[in-house]
Amino acid sequence: MYKRQKIYGYVRVSTKEQNEDRQVQAMLDFGIPKERIFIDKQSGKDFERAEYQTLKRMLKDSPNSLLVIHSIDRLGRNYKEITKEWQEIITECKADIKVLDMPLLDTTQYKDLLGTFISDLILQVLSFVAEQERKNIRKRQAEGIAVAKAQGKELGRPKAEITEQFIQEWKKWKNGEQTANQTMINTNTKRTTFYKLSKQLEKVEQ
Repeated sequence: MYKRQKIYGYVRVSTKEQNEDRQVQAMLDFGIPKERIFIDKQSGKDFERAEYQTLKRMLKDSPNSLLVIHSIDRLGRNYKEITKEWQEIITECKADIKVLDMPLLDTTQYKDLLGTFISDLILQVLSFVAEQERKNIRKRQAEGIAVAKAQGKELGRPKAEITEQFIQEWKKWKNGEQTANQTMINTNTKRTTFYKLSKQLEKVEQ
């Protein structure tokens, strides 16, 4: 095991629905205490993440520590920002970094000039790939939306329509037989939708 002050692990998934267990288990298998594993559940587009920023402060307070991540895209998906953060962790925090699924990205092993050059080169390539993948995902999403619009599909929430039930409940409200809130409950409509449909009916009644 490494003779150093402390070992930290960083885990990231893009959304709250995604499961981080596989990454966490990899950290535990490496020997990192659970209390030193920092987990963010948000996009890797930038580094404004609460747990990551806390981790970085702790690295600065604990020189000669080791930061372990499962893969480079868990650190982030912005090419320029990844390389910038990598250098800051090494130079300003005076910590080492180890990427579990890419053994060459391990600053504890390759400290000579050639090793540093190879690590930097691989880091740049992988960071670029990570950023391109993020751009491709956004492009596919945009293309999917364009295709859906071209096919006439409704995007977002279904458009509220005036149903027979709504008309009957609306008439009860207009006649003072029930409150607006009760009418909204009976028709399962929100306040803005209720009054929007009410205006449409009032125009028809005029």
